[in-house]
Amino acid sequence: MRKLLNTLYVSSQGAYLRKEGETVVVEVGGEKKLQLPIHTISSIVCFGNVMCSPFLMGFCAERSVAISFLSERGAFLASARGAVSGNVLLRREHYRKADDADSSLSIAINIVKAKLSNSLAVIHRAIRDHGAKINVNLLKDAANKIKRLIKTLSDAKDLDEVRGYEGEGSYEYFAVFDQLILEQKEDFVFNGRNRRPPLDNVNATLSFAYVILSHDLRSALESVGLDPQVGFLHRDRSGRHSLALDMMEEFRSVIADRLVLSLINRRQIAKKEFAKSASGAVTISDSGRKTILTEYQNRKQEEIFHPYIDEKVKIGQLFFIQANLLARHIRGDIDGYPPFFWR
Repeated sequence: MRKLLNTLYVSSQGAYLRKEGETVVVEVGGEKKLQLPIHTISSIVCFGNVMCSPFLMGFCAERSVAISFLSERGAFLASARGAVSGNVLLRREHYRKADDADSSLSIAINIVKAKLSNSLAVIHRAIRDHGAKINVNLLKDAANKIKRLIKTLSDAKDLDEVRGYEGEGSYEYFAVFDQLILEQKEDFVFNGRNRRPPLDNVNATLSFAYVILSHDLRSALESVGLDPQVGFLHRDRSGRHSLALDMMEEFRSVIADRLVLSLINRRQIAKKEFAKSASGAVTISDSGRKTILTEYQNRKQEEIFHPYIDEKVKIGQLFFIQANLLARHIRGDIDGYPPFFWR
């Protein structure tokens, strides 16, 4: 089993990262704030005005530690990585399957089934745990509609049809998402998904959680030798990591959405952490982002049962397990891609 290493997130504006011996040093205002051995880090993510020394970048490339640069809002800017590694035969087969309509359809159906089933599980758990506080009939109605979509997914004839079911399922899920917010409802009002930019506190938190989830999936796919830009459900678009977006569909509701709901319902994040610009765009403060990142890292250490491999694993290992299973399917070791179903 792969050892679960940490991702170093740096969101302090003006921070400077440098190499010192076998360690990564984070300085802010010339003062050393953090020092970590390189062997404990799988990747580094820099938000906003964060700089890295060229010596550190070369050091990270040697040790296969990817560095990603994102805007303060989490939009991807650039990344620094070492030489391309992995099995070229695997990548060639990956491209062949992505170009094959039947192979792409089969993988996309499995991914969307897992996405809708996991969204369903989030709704069912809310009914079970908080039935007295929420509109159960509303949630049950949405759950029944999502169930019907899951049943019809296998009959999809092409990717457009799959995307149609996926879109309908997401609509039904987010139509009742506000019911899952139990605390601070006056400060965290959700009237549907919006982004680029997010226009309310809930959407700003969701978008940020999706960004860090996407980064982890991209790293997992690269670690097994797959090309994160070549997807099956999401098709090629310049600069887009389509396969990472494909894989993210399985985890959005059970990892990112549950994280956001937990932060709000446990009052770990509050209205004061958000600011709205004149254009209506909502941004999260440095301290708010740190709270989200810390809790996300904590969640990755929690254990969960993986039904396909039939054992308990840490949540942070799920991404590498699913990337490996996809690589095994592409190589022909297993007949179909087995997505992750949350139980």
